[in-house]
Amino acid sequence: MAKIIAIANQKGGVGKTVTVVNIAAGLAEQGKKVLCIDLDPQGNLSDYLGYDFSGGFTIVDVLKGKAAVSDCINTAKNDPIDYIPADITLATADLFLAQTMCREQILRKAITSDSKLCEYDYVLIDCLPSLGILVTNALAAADSVIIPVQVQKFALNGIVQFEDIFNLVKENINSGLKICGILETMTDNTQMAQAVDNALKERYAGLVFETTISKRIEAANSTAEQRSLISKKNSVVGGQYRRLVAEIIEREGD
Repeated sequence: MAKIIAIANQKGGVGKTVTVVNIAAGLAEQGKKVLCIDLDPQGNLSDYLGYDFSGGFTIVDVLKGKAAVSDCINTAKNDPIDYIPADITLATADLFLAQTMCREQILRKAITSDSKLCEYDYVLIDCLPSLGILVTNALAAADSVIIPVQVQKFALNGIVQFEDIFNLVKENINSGLKICGILETMTDNTQMAQAVDNALKERYAGLVFETTISKRIEAANSTAEQRSLISKKNSVVGGQYRRLVAEIIEREGD
């Protein structure tokens, strides 16, 4: 069965989607078969990977029980990555899941019951910036979570809030859930960045990845081009994500 990793932080703008796509591309470069699941109504991951939003099954159909996960698989436009798209209709998840039995475990059941997903080595879930039912579903389905953190003021506040929902899911739904690592994103040479780095390492020690992701315009350009930074030969950030993937593989024991 695939290793399932959720990439989550309740704070927005921390680089979750860029991180998901480039981890996926880096794993694919290592010969791994990767499936990404877009669990954000904004559909940024889907757009990044070239989805045309013209119809077809999305993750909403999976959560409503109208389609299997494997019915929704698309292949990225410019990278060897498969993905399950999302669109704005996912924003109503709280409403359509409200009366569903075991609603926190719908995604988990959909993934584990679909035999075609055995073909994948990794499933990466791109979570929306929230602590609601969709993130709970992602954590219930995941083996581990990567928490991207932008090294700015109040960065720790977001992680501490996320810890609460992480612990609730671990204690009540998914006892095997663990933190794969905390990833510092959009780093620079400011005193603030150094202070946040020190605070993270003081609180979380070895959970903080050695690799950090720089704040560079090429990340924004990558999303516009719908192509991973890993696929660009001379990309500085692509090289950083490549090193991150090596750390992830080591931590996951793969």
